[in-house]
Amino acid sequence: MVKKRHIPDVSYRNPTGTELGIEVLTLGVLRSRASDGHDLTRPQRPAFHLLMLVTAGTGTHTVDFTPYRLRPGSVVWVRPGQVQQFAARGRVEGPLLLFRPDFPPPDSASPFGPAHWQLTTEDRLLAATAAEHLATEYAALAHAPVAAAGPLLAHLLGALLHRLSLASNTRGPAYNDAFLRFREAVERDFASRHQVADYAHDLGYSPRTLTRATQAAVGMGAKEFLDRRIVLEARRLLAHTDLPAATIGTRLGFPDPANFFKYFRHRTGGAPGEFRAGFTA
Repeated sequence: MVKKRHIPDVSYRNPTGTELGIEVLTLGVLRSRASDGHDLTRPQRPAFHLLMLVTAGTGTHTVDFTPYRLRPGSVVWVRPGQVQQFAARGRVEGPLLLFRPDFPPPDSASPFGPAHWQLTTEDRLLAATAAEHLATEYAALAHAPVAAAGPLLAHLLGALLHRLSLASNTRGPAYNDAFLRFREAVERDFASRHQVADYAHDLGYSPRTLTRATQAAVGMGAKEFLDRRIVLEARRLLAHTDLPAATIGTRLGFPDPANFFKYFRHRTGGAPGEFRAGFTA
């Protein structure tokens, strides 16, 4: 019997059995868990943040079709909903943080930041100090009441994330209210609503206002932002599942396969079947 491919959705669960929204471990511990039958080399879609700091070894980690080469000083940050995959070859070591989107301080965990960057020698030392402090407090507080442990661990996580943000040399986007509301609506409804005007009407803005807000936040117009989200999901399903292209189109709000094929080709330069063939070749 041929096993059908799919993208497993991975929810957050703290192994201590508490509601604490963060787990601090190491890549070595994660590999030991995988030996229990969990294949880390399969594509997965975590519903939480996954942040790793590489301190030793070399390897590759793929996030939404982009393979990143890892070495000491590499940072990998997988955001909720992204499809990530560990490479079968290579072995890296270092701290690993798993945390829910609502755990860190507000505006410290951007859903649109870079997935990978390389730390300088000085930044590596500073990040390692912050990560070690967080790991020490986590070990001491992991079984403490969430009301006591959560605020301190969230504060230390926020400090580490701020340190890494400074080291990434990236400027955080302007998270204006209009964009935040639009982004939330797109994430919820992109598979059924494809027109910016519909979002604008529901949110109480004009399409022009949404376009300006999105441009200010992420450097692209509202329509491009929406289209990229639809196309990304199409690529994920084409690459990592065995669903027929027509079925994928239906899932994404295109009941007519011809319209889906036209939409995909216009925005990617190729047909859905060509993308799948090229990815699996």
